Amino acid sequence: MVFEVGGRCTQPGTDVDHIVPGDNHSDDNLRLLCTWCHARKSGQEGAAASSRNRVSTQRPAATHPALED
Repeated sequence: MVFEVGGRCTQPGTDVDHIVPGDNHSDDNLRLLCTWCHARKSGQEGAAASSRNRVSTQRPAATHPALED
């Protein structure tokens, strides 16, 4: 991976990427990314989706029976 000044990747695009994830396969929503950039973007999207779907299993704080009213 090689980046120019300004942060744009200069590697050839080899992977087709959906700009907005989903089922929109129109040309306006597709672009080419190098393998490394595509893997990084896909990983970030997967982690974000996973954190949105995570169910909290945190239990309420336990109290001692003698301290309950």
